[in-house]
Amino acid sequence: MRPQHAAALAVLVFALILLACDQKSDEARKRISAEYDKATGKLSLLKYDSDGNGKVDTLSYMDGARVVRIEIDKNEDGKVDRWEYYDANQKLTKIGTSRAGDGKEDSWAYLAADGAISRVDVSTRHDGKVNRVEHYIKDVLVSAEEDDDGDGKMDKWEIYEGDHLASIAFDTTHRGTPDRRLIYGANGTATLEVDPNGTGQFTAVSAK
Repeated sequence: MRPQHAAALAVLVFALILLACDQKSDEARKRISAEYDKATGKLSLLKYDSDGNGKVDTLSYMDGARVVRIEIDKNEDGKVDRWEYYDANQKLTKIGTSRAGDGKEDSWAYLAADGAISRVDVSTRHDGKVNRVEHYIKDVLVSAEEDDDGDGKMDKWEIYEGDHLASIAFDTTHRGTPDRRLIYGANGTATLEVDPNGTGQFTAVSAK
């Protein structure tokens, strides 16, 4: 689901609130159930069966009429696939997904002002800790950095041009900056470069 579709879902939630309050609607009673905070009486949760098959697949956590978070089980396997987070102005700001399909968030997409993805944080080890950060412009991946060895420091850097990987650099000395880099040509060639002194100046390694 793209961000604009998620925003449309937020609008749908507001419609569900109205339906849930309409005691004359048989469809609302069948597909929507509402829970309220016992202390405040405010609406706290909407459960929705989006396809009418008797299974709740969408949970909308509410603060009264305000959407706080939406959880979606798209394939209805009992595990959440997608988490949507909204700010006080009802703007979608972050989308969590489960790449492993185990019902646990392991990636989080952050949206720019225009609704396009600007950054994705990934927990490649599925432990809740971000060790890879991807950067996007207009939903297109342009660069990424990753803690490949799990020491808490980024040691791999990727640069993308268009739809292909242009370069990838590695920190094999744990100094915090890359000392090895592969440059990929448009024709599929690869050139190894090194920066042994950490000056930021790479030199191509000649083939022997």
